[in-house]
Amino acid sequence: MATIGILVGGGPAPGINGVIGAATISAVRGGARVIGLYDGFEWLMQGDVRHVRELKIADISRIHLLGGSALRTSRANPTKDRAKLANVVQSLDKLGVDHLITIGGDDTATSANAVSAAAEGRLRVVHVPKTIDNDLPLPGDIPTFGFETAREHASQIVTRLMEDARTTQRWYFVVVMGRKAGHLALGAAKSAGATLSMIPEDFPDGLIPLSLASLVLEGSIVKRIAHGRSHGVAVIAEGIGERLDPADLEGLDSVERDAHGHIRLAEVPLGLVLRDRVRRALGERGIKLTIGEKNVGYELRCVAPTAFDLDYTRDLGAGAVRALLAGRSG
Repeated sequence: MATIGILVGGGPAPGINGVIGAATISAVRGGARVIGLYDGFEWLMQGDVRHVRELKIADISRIHLLGGSALRTSRANPTKDRAKLANVVQSLDKLGVDHLITIGGDDTATSANAVSAAAEGRLRVVHVPKTIDNDLPLPGDIPTFGFETAREHASQIVTRLMEDARTTQRWYFVVVMGRKAGHLALGAAKSAGATLSMIPEDFPDGLIPLSLASLVLEGSIVKRIAHGRSHGVAVIAEGIGERLDPADLEGLDSVERDAHGHIRLAEVPLGLVLRDRVRRALGERGIKLTIGEKNVGYELRCVAPTAFDLDYTRDLGAGAVRALLAGRSG
């Protein structure tokens, strides 16, 4: 009997439970045993095999309708330490896991690849790509799961802020999650009809001067005023913050980083920095304007998936099991 382990790494995304549920159903019907591994690679890296649960169809048959992750998630990275990577392989051996499904983004995919190599053929591994940022280049321009649900909810937030801005005659700078790509910010802005969007892809490669980013926003506000409108919403991808010149941001070196060395962009007050800079520049022009700022991201990650992601993730879970039981790996 094949034993399939399932784990989730990285940030949450709508649809994780759809993959877990469909994979379990497909595996059990295919004669396999399924072990749910809690908290990504966290416990396996420590050689701790107690944080697991055998998954049965009766336990997971309806979890695809729920947000979050039934197996939780973590950003634990086993590739930084050979001993911890070896612990992962040994832990899976102890559990009898000979097939592994990992659910996550680029970092989890890298970890899964390393585990597959370290197992030297004893473990088949299939990775299911997941991220609301949509920053993995899947074939045929297929989005990563969770993106469409996140965009739906982000666009609703921006739509409400557009009406608030019109009603109160003010501006909002809305910073939307997306570490390396502006897909979510652009998708939400276009769907809601926001005044403008600003994403890293708008700028040439290299660092983005804070003066240039703020000038884009200032110019848009001045142009709107010239057209008789003193309100608007600018949707800004948080990835702009990662490309700003560090010299322009005091204390950037002290910002917390995750296990993969990435700056926790939520700790960089991008909206506040841009708001204050633009407000000062407008003041020098004699323009007084109220500018609010809002971060949108965490509230999108654990919402219940829309029909698109419900359908898509169940296909992904079943497909992962089909690939494993057909002898595919890597």
